[in-house]
Amino acid sequence: MSEEKFVFIETKIEDAESTRPSLTYWQDAWRRLKQNKLSMVGLIIIVFIIGFGVIGPTFTAFSYSDQVNEYRNLPPVLELFKVDENLYLHVSKDYNMFKVTKNGMLVERLELNKRKKDIINKIYYYNSGDEEIKLDFSYNLLPTKQGYDYDFTIEYKGQVFTEPYGSKLNKLFPFGTDELGRDILTRVMYGARISLLVAFIATCVNLFIGVIYGSIAGYEGGRVDNIMMRIVDIINSVPLVLYVILLMVWFRGGGLLNIVIALSSVYWVGMARLVRGQMLSLKEQEFVLAARTIGVSKFKIIARHLIPNAMGPIIVSMAMMIPAAVFTESFLSFIGLGVSAPQASWGTLANNALQGLTTYPHKLFFPALSIAFTMLAFNFVGDGLRDALDPRLRKG
Repeated sequence: MSEEKFVFIETKIEDAESTRPSLTYWQDAWRRLKQNKLSMVGLIIIVFIIGFGVIGPTFTAFSYSDQVNEYRNLPPVLELFKVDENLYLHVSKDYNMFKVTKNGMLVERLELNKRKKDIINKIYYYNSGDEEIKLDFSYNLLPTKQGYDYDFTIEYKGQVFTEPYGSKLNKLFPFGTDELGRDILTRVMYGARISLLVAFIATCVNLFIGVIYGSIAGYEGGRVDNIMMRIVDIINSVPLVLYVILLMVWFRGGGLLNIVIALSSVYWVGMARLVRGQMLSLKEQEFVLAARTIGVSKFKIIARHLIPNAMGPIIVSMAMMIPAAVFTESFLSFIGLGVSAPQASWGTLANNALQGLTTYPHKLFFPALSIAFTMLAFNFVGDGLRDALDPRLRKG
């Protein structure tokens, strides 16, 4: 062939500079994780919940144990009755009357005139300075309530008010209060501390035990593997939650330490099975055979070669263990085996809300919502990590 038939392409500097730099395994995993929108939303929620529990209580005026009995059973949204130019009132479900500002800030609970209190006819009288306010809630005894939308009326200076002026968010207690006048927002924040602390500690302990146990069983194989896995089968034959409940009963009480010990004692079996499976496939690889050939010890092979190569599935499993631990801790607290009063986890708050669920649903709504958001967030992140760390699921 003649040279005229060949066309030589010149190398352009722009094309060379536009070449994407090479990425390490973890850099590439982070790049693909960022492309998963649900995972990033879950990560943002997790960071928010951690900040909500760790930093949040410093911005509230109350502690988790502070009781303000005059403000008990208040909702997060206050219905205001405008009875005068600058006088706004809120009547709680248990017929306590509060003076509130136009913006929803509680001022004080009005004093009940016990001398004129008429329990039989359902009429209360409250004192607001020199004026008297009549609260008539006898209408809730009538089937039609005489056409009123509310089961009470307010009479002030001869004028009767049957409908609220409007609704405002409770500025002093944004999540409302419980039956003892404790701020639910602060208690939910402290509950996040306890639930997440128990979950993270238990997960780390389970990670440590499960990885070591599964690595030894998978690498040794043979009789050692059979004996170790039969122990796991025995533990796994009974539901793990039942194990934890029995251990908590045996400990004769709750407390953070007892919960962590109970969760850490049995929840490692899933991690052990996962790591064992990874070890069985990795120990037949050429790099392990090369390490054996040059005389590397079993401990170094497991610690430096096998476990680092199995970190992807381990991290994904750990991300999935955290929401399971949060739910288990909340369940234990819900049935009375959690932290002791006045401390509160999300499960304890849910348990306390059951007695007045129909009347005060806000007491259950916020801790239940916290549990749901936490579990969803960790599951989103776990799914994203699975896709990002598994080479077989790469999409480019």
